[in-house]
Amino acid sequence: MTELKPVVDVPALMARLGREARAAAAVLALAPAKQKDAALLAAAMLIRANVDDLLEANMKDMTLARAKGLTPALLDRLELDERRIEAMAKGLEEIAALPDPVGTVIAEWDRPNGLHFERVRVPLGVIGIIFESRPSVTADAGALCLKSGNVAILRGGSEGANTIRVIHGCLAEALSAAGLPDAAIALVPTTDRAAVGEMLRGLDGNLDVIVPRGGKSLVARVQEEARVPVFAHLEGLCHVYVDRDADLAMAKSIVLNAKMRRTGVCGSAETLLVDRACAATHLAPLVAMLIEAGCEVRGDAETQKVDPRVKPASEEDWATEYLDAIIAVRVVDGVKEAMAHIARYGSHHTEAIVTGNLETAARFLNEVDSAIVLHNASTQFADGGEFGMGGEIGIATGKFHARGPVGVEQLTSFKYIVRGNGQIRPV
Repeated sequence: MTELKPVVDVPALMARLGREARAAAAVLALAPAKQKDAALLAAAMLIRANVDDLLEANMKDMTLARAKGLTPALLDRLELDERRIEAMAKGLEEIAALPDPVGTVIAEWDRPNGLHFERVRVPLGVIGIIFESRPSVTADAGALCLKSGNVAILRGGSEGANTIRVIHGCLAEALSAAGLPDAAIALVPTTDRAAVGEMLRGLDGNLDVIVPRGGKSLVARVQEEARVPVFAHLEGLCHVYVDRDADLAMAKSIVLNAKMRRTGVCGSAETLLVDRACAATHLAPLVAMLIEAGCEVRGDAETQKVDPRVKPASEEDWATEYLDAIIAVRVVDGVKEAMAHIARYGSHHTEAIVTGNLETAARFLNEVDSAIVLHNASTQFADGGEFGMGGEIGIATGKFHARGPVGVEQLTSFKYIVRGNGQIRPV
């Protein structure tokens, strides 16, 4: 596990990483599933074997982060404990257990001229992942790229540098043990911000896709400056709509979990919308529950009337991803107005409806234009692991190529294989 050292020539360093990654991609694209899975299982074993080193490294990062004044939400993302380390190892094993997408025939058909067509999954190539705060992304992203036959170039944030190095060391050792190139999961060995600029420029054509995972400013910069395709979501401004036909006990359980389970994740609910038709029975209990759980509530005029502890919401609150124990609450006239609010202020990430009316639920699920929509379930299920993907490289909110959790299948493209027996095209 190499120590970070000052780098004099960042462009030269990154160009070399790009060349090595491209060479490794040619090997990895043809690597058999058993070899990739062996590396993933070895990495899981090494993560568990290095718990003490991981906790020690993470303690250093947490001490520095607190000294820098990172917010509680960012500290929560950064922190590891034995439970999270075990979850990281388990995630590697779950990814290993997934079917190998590479070489899968998505569709096949025959033409009248006797040609046989196949659409076959292939890796994207070299994927750059730029992330902040959450060191477990090192394992998740590296593993998902490996499983899908892609090379990963990881550039983590300086706040998690010590932890990231230990995790990457486990991955690198596992790759070697499985006979795969070390460059298959590369870690940018400098926190110099110039390295990000080099990745955004594409590493001399050696980078195929960039995935940013971090704050709004990072994602916005990547989307604005990248010269290669980007899988990204700018922010997770998620909503829960409590409909007139919602069971109050269910609504309370879902809203509390959606907001407070982990406030710093992108699937955390930031706005609660309550149908005016049930406000008399549902609004006050929901608001009181949130406040008593330690959540600051910022509400419209009607919400302020039900509890003196509610602070007035501004126009800005409806468009804010707090990533903290704060929620905006608004009373709306039914599902139509709820969907209009989401369309105006949302980020196309994750939205939930709580209702016992299947017709209303169907309308919400069909008409809301977000990557993930849920009925009677918490927005905190916006996670690739919860989708059975073993993990995710991020939640994509765009509409090209990938949308929602980006797992192994979303990290592949396809090519067409055409088989003939001498056919030529007529003049």
